Amino acid sequence: MAYDILAINPGSTSTKLAVFRDETCVFNETVRHDVDVIAQYKHIIDQYEFRKAAIIAALKTHNIALESLHAVVGRGGMLKPIESGTYAVNKDMIEYVTHARRGEHASNLGCVLAKEIADNYDIPAFIVDPVAVDEMDPIARVTGMPDIERDSLFHALNQKAVALKAAKDLKKPYDTLNLIVAHLGGGISVGVHKKGRVIDVNNALDGDGPMSPERSGSVPLGPLYKMCFSGNYTLEDIKRKNYGNGGLVAHLGSNDGATIAKRIDEGDEKAAFIFSAMCYQIAKEIGSCATVLKGSVDAIVLTGGLAHDKRAVSQISKRTDFIADILVYPGEDEMEALALGALRVLKGEETPKTYK
Repeated sequence: MAYDILAINPGSTSTKLAVFRDETCVFNETVRHDVDVIAQYKHIIDQYEFRKAAIIAALKTHNIALESLHAVVGRGGMLKPIESGTYAVNKDMIEYVTHARRGEHASNLGCVLAKEIADNYDIPAFIVDPVAVDEMDPIARVTGMPDIERDSLFHALNQKAVALKAAKDLKKPYDTLNLIVAHLGGGISVGVHKKGRVIDVNNALDGDGPMSPERSGSVPLGPLYKMCFSGNYTLEDIKRKNYGNGGLVAHLGSNDGATIAKRIDEGDEKAAFIFSAMCYQIAKEIGSCATVLKGSVDAIVLTGGLAHDKRAVSQISKRTDFIADILVYPGEDEMEALALGALRVLKGEETPKTYK
């Protein structure tokens, strides 16, 4: 029996849709939303009716028969810390993201949209490996301030998906391997995958780890808290310096890899230097992760949009290939990862987990 699965991945101003028949994608589209319309909603969760209507309209335009679906899977959002896996969407999950208890994020809409559509056709709704996946060892949480612990918020969906691909290519089970996986996108997360669990990872949302195309990464605390109390910045200003207007954007005015690569090719020395500094920081984070595994690393895996950039891959590899072989899986096929997570449950290969 073949299974038809609708995958939904909400972004800030778009919603990605895909329909898979088992492992094969038969439909893929990004529905763009008018920025002015999005801006009318005070809270992200308030957008769900608007987005649901846009999704159904897009599917009908392309003659996708909703009644033929066997499941709907959405991108998981800012839930409380949970273990990796595929989860059945339930009322506790909906309630948590509805009140944005851990923060506002477009991915919070994923489970709501999946459930709303699935219930109309009496089929299951799932999420897979949300950003809130937390498998960190207790020692990795400790900081020098007892009232602040390190949090696990990272690109779990893509990291887990490419780790499974790496395991397949290495011809070994994922839960027997030690991998360092670096997701190189607008945000950058570097995870320590020890025998199937991400036991340590930088918090890619809150300014931990290397700088990225649009995030500051870790910065010295002294200058930062002086900046915070200077009276020249609001809390929102500081947040934007960390997330959205940090990293390459702050230094070079762009977060677009192709644009920056062109500037470097044309002799822009500042662009070349700042780009190299980002790669240096990524490599340094990978090196740090190797110590967590006591040097026993089966492979270093590079993924995300920046993994398409040969300059980035080369610079990172030259600083880290002494640790282990480098495997590169450019881009991030989150839609496939979502669909395959749901498919494993439909085929009985996994039991769906319960969020509570």
